[in-house]
Amino acid sequence: MVCMENIKQLCYDNKIILAPMVRINTLPMRLLALDYGADIVYTEELIDHRLIRCYRKVNETLQSIDYIDKSDATVVFRTCSREKAYVVLQIGTSDPERAAKAAQVVEQDVAGIDINMGCPKDFSLKGGMGAALLFNPDKACAILSAVVSAVKIPVTCKIRVLEDIDDTVALCKKLAATGVAAIGVHGRIIKERPIHPNRNHFIKAISEALNIPVIANGGSKEIKAFEDIIKFKNVTGCSSVMIARTAEKNCSIFKKDGKLDLFTVIRDYLHHAVDYDNVAPNSKYCIQNMLQNIQETEQGRLFLESTSLQQICDLWELGDYCRQKQKKMNYLRFEERDVACNDQKRIKQSSADEEESNYVNSLKCMYIRSLYPRPEDLPKTKLLNWAKKHNKPLPKYHTEQFEKLFKSTVTFDNQKYSSSFWEKNKRWAEQGSAIVCLHYLKVYDIDYMKINGILG
Repeated sequence: MVCMENIKQLCYDNKIILAPMVRINTLPMRLLALDYGADIVYTEELIDHRLIRCYRKVNETLQSIDYIDKSDATVVFRTCSREKAYVVLQIGTSDPERAAKAAQVVEQDVAGIDINMGCPKDFSLKGGMGAALLFNPDKACAILSAVVSAVKIPVTCKIRVLEDIDDTVALCKKLAATGVAAIGVHGRIIKERPIHPNRNHFIKAISEALNIPVIANGGSKEIKAFEDIIKFKNVTGCSSVMIARTAEKNCSIFKKDGKLDLFTVIRDYLHHAVDYDNVAPNSKYCIQNMLQNIQETEQGRLFLESTSLQQICDLWELGDYCRQKQKKMNYLRFEERDVACNDQKRIKQSSADEEESNYVNSLKCMYIRSLYPRPEDLPKTKLLNWAKKHNKPLPKYHTEQFEKLFKSTVTFDNQKYSSSFWEKNKRWAEQGSAIVCLHYLKVYDIDYMKINGILG
């Protein structure tokens, strides 16, 4: 086997790897896999268009590197020094030029680039990405060649097999000729799912035909313990093994001395989720995939009802740890949102013109969902009840949109109130304006807002 190993480059030979999984392979899961013994960790698939839209930010608060979508301040990719030498970013693409450009955007912060050529989902297929590239080998090779030429780090691709073994081997030879460092092979065709057997003999044939590392994937049904990883490697004759579903259920499969109990794994995961400010829906999704039928327990039921990372952490005895960390992180969100749009001057001028022509009581404050666990605690609900109690006209909201961000103004008792902080959706923007109004009504004081990280 030829292994592209030197001081700077990642080696794909004789490795155990966390396979790319949509919504699973965010930073907390990748770090957890490294903690437990994985040699390489792949990101979830990130679409080229989104990566090209990103700007790079050194996040001093989290000690991370963030790639943030300029249009809505969404963190598309977050990484850190701990994983830099081991993380491979997977790109979803159908165009050589875009693929190369996206790879260059993140090149300095990852160890490798992978091109997704195996995803069977409709979204990928209709866009000419993922497994669609298997049936357009000229384009597949053009994409790989473009990326290999564009970056100085190793480039790989991950495929599914074709129905014919000889056709699959021939395709892999073409892909290998582009200069890729390794090829990952999922041993199922596009229409097959985990219930179907993995075509291990296809992977073995590819391994024997290529002189670059071949990474076997699709064996999770056969992998229940660490020893099974080695068996799968031997059966496929491959250089390395890539694990998806088994790792998704219990990431400690990478531990040579045996798996840990799920309670411990979830706590370890949550530590990383809190430390790197992972969004609650993503953290909940990852834990839900770990729990499986345990969701039927009392703790599982409470977990399913949770809506914030704090509530999830409370269930695993990490609530105080989460609260302390998140207060610091709220200030970071103000800074990120301030540069969310390409034309900040236009936003500021728009707001200034509005306030000059029609005076608005304004503060820069953020709506933080976790601060309002009960429906009656929500700022809009609290303001509505205040109006009814004091026999005032009901509040009316007007919301403006700039690209993917929103700012709302509430008119109440002949006065207007608004937050200068642009939110990611209309509902949150309305809640933000209600917070400002409640402050002027002396329901929320400045100390309350500062302590909870609401005020920017």
